[in-house]
Amino acid sequence: MKHLQEFQLVVVSPFEYSRQLKKDTGKKIVGYTCSYTPEEIILAAGAHPLRFFGTQENTSLADSHLQSYCCSMVRGILEEGLSGRANLLDGMVFPHTCDSIQRLSDIWRMNIPCGFHLDVILPVKLDTASSLDYMLDVLRKFRKEIGDALKTDITDTAMEKAITTMNSIRQSIRGIYDIRSQNPRLMPGEDLYTLVRASMIMERERASKLLAETLAELQAQAGKTQEDKKLKRIILAGGVCNHPDIYPMVEEAGGAIVWDDFCTGARYFSEIIKKGADPLFRIAERLINRVVCPAKHIDLDGRARHIIDLVREKDVQGVIFLLLKFCDPHAFDYPYIKQSLDEAGIPVMLMEINDPIPSGGQLATRLEAFLEML
Repeated sequence: MKHLQEFQLVVVSPFEYSRQLKKDTGKKIVGYTCSYTPEEIILAAGAHPLRFFGTQENTSLADSHLQSYCCSMVRGILEEGLSGRANLLDGMVFPHTCDSIQRLSDIWRMNIPCGFHLDVILPVKLDTASSLDYMLDVLRKFRKEIGDALKTDITDTAMEKAITTMNSIRQSIRGIYDIRSQNPRLMPGEDLYTLVRASMIMERERASKLLAETLAELQAQAGKTQEDKKLKRIILAGGVCNHPDIYPMVEEAGGAIVWDDFCTGARYFSEIIKKGADPLFRIAERLINRVVCPAKHIDLDGRARHIIDLVREKDVQGVIFLLLKFCDPHAFDYPYIKQSLDEAGIPVMLMEINDPIPSGGQLATRLEAFLEML
């Protein structure tokens, strides 16, 4: 892929990239922590949204603020702030998600002076008659607060432009997922992970252009690469995936990751914003209708049914559930998902991971055994 190196550089050095972007364009940089963040509103305010993923570095500074049972992603995000690496920020946005992220917001507010600080208190129950109205009120409040913080008037015209850009990014990533699902040999899973992660860091107009060109490049190559019938087709499920090493480990064991259910993957691009009159209403509608994470509630078995539907739609042979250690929402999510998958006759493997993944061959051995069983 001709743009892969640019995507890789963005992912390896997100703060350096954003600092240079700020210098070149004068854009304000606004950090965020969750795919429920309404990026369109940040873009419409003339700012640049920068997703935080945590860090692979030592978290000694964060450890002095957090209990040992706090997940490594939260620990890593706090470390980025306390270390000064995130001092380029003009503001930070924390959507209402899990308890750990909410408490991270409190610690950040009290200890890290990085511009303005906004909490976006999204509804948790998305299946009530009032949930859309609630979501819309939250977005109206956020639009005003971030406009005031950045001293700008966020117009509907700017909102429409931002919606067009984000829809383009989501559609391109979806197209890349679709074409790669049909033939995983077209792109290593590690490169797919890089594209998705870069799209949450890179200047969005640039990301939209490069992703569209990457999709066209893969479409041109699709007929030239033969599908390997021997590959075991796998879906990854769980929370965020900060572990590119997982992809080559699965591929070296004879598997092919053809889809995922990650906050940093398919949940990010699920649903595009529909056309209509009120841009804020349409953003709210998407956040209500998109694939939910365990920090939200829409029905009792929706997440399990979603994964089972993906398995059947993508002709998948097994599911690997990545559980970030101490992630309570996904820890509560897994038992009933496993029960549903067992009842549907779908093999599933639980892999508890931490950040960073420990060295050694234990995980590789477990993956090989699971794939051989399929």
